[in-house]
Amino acid sequence: MARRSHQKKARYGSALLVSTALIATSLGLVLPGIVANASQDTGQQHAAATGAHAGHAMAAAAPVPSGDDPDGDGYIPANPPVTGVTPSDKEPTHKYFHEFQANCSVSHTKPDDPIVFPGQPGASHDHTFMGNTTTNAQSTTASLSAGGTLCRAPGDKSGYWMPSLYKGDQKIQPVGPQTIYYKAGVTDYTSVRPFPKGLRFVVGSPTQTADEFRNHKGFVEGWECGNSYFNTEFPASCPTSPDVQLNLRFQAPSCWDGKYLDTPDHKAHMAYPVVKPGTNNNVCPADHPVALPMIEFKMVWPVNGDMSQVRLASGTGHSFHYDFMNAWDDRTLKALVDHCVVGGLQCDARGYDQSHPEAGAALNQNYELP
Repeated sequence: MARRSHQKKARYGSALLVSTALIATSLGLVLPGIVANASQDTGQQHAAATGAHAGHAMAAAAPVPSGDDPDGDGYIPANPPVTGVTPSDKEPTHKYFHEFQANCSVSHTKPDDPIVFPGQPGASHDHTFMGNTTTNAQSTTASLSAGGTLCRAPGDKSGYWMPSLYKGDQKIQPVGPQTIYYKAGVTDYTSVRPFPKGLRFVVGSPTQTADEFRNHKGFVEGWECGNSYFNTEFPASCPTSPDVQLNLRFQAPSCWDGKYLDTPDHKAHMAYPVVKPGTNNNVCPADHPVALPMIEFKMVWPVNGDMSQVRLASGTGHSFHYDFMNAWDDRTLKALVDHCVVGGLQCDARGYDQSHPEAGAALNQNYELP
């Protein structure tokens, strides 16, 4: 991999300092020159980190070498980078939908996180993994691409994971295929292109406050069950009828800087769309000009009744966050993005829109390329 200049790294330096300070605080360590330089508003996050990770083994603060980041500096450059892109502010023909689904089931749980703690098994709170059946602390783009998947489309070898949910001491896992939407986050849905192989990011944070969770740009409907909606924390109780389950929807950033597949804070290379001044149109910001699909987790847990003992491995309801590591087959992902997102359709996991059967499907009956 090509070496990056110190100037490029400096753009993300503050993010690395804050990330390191947060982890050090959760460990009870003092790192001179790091904590002192962290921004003042991270004080609340430091306090939250201590509670959110209580009882969970944490890894060393400094980045460590991994298969996709051999020098361990936290930067994984895109090869090749995407350059010369200007955020599109075009207004194509209006379409109500421009999306497709990835339907992926839970494969396993582990106290691992190959993005935040690569190569460090057991360093994280417990995660529930969907899609790729091999995801663990050692996972790389190559290992995921060689692994199996519980997504309906065999071409989706991506890793999707989130903190495990408990009721008391019982771990509750989503049952059956979960819905992960791939949408256009920008008004010009025709400008959306597929994820680059190996792109990864974290959405939200286990250390975020309740207000940060509720006001997060990815917050859609919060926690809900029965007639209780838009909750920052778990509802106190849910109806006990068999069809009632706990739900959550949360969106990811969809604008990419075109330069890095990952950065030390696992967020700085991605951004949410912004509203173009004087319009209601969503566009990518100038420093993150590449429009990618907007992932939206729509998760369902089979739990209801008294919710007072419900918690996440990362803490209370507002500590929800999730990770994504792209290992799609390039041709399969491009076919779905082009047909459904760029094509302005509302597709299932085959890339088929029931309202527009004349458009056909991107994949065959086996969810593979024809």
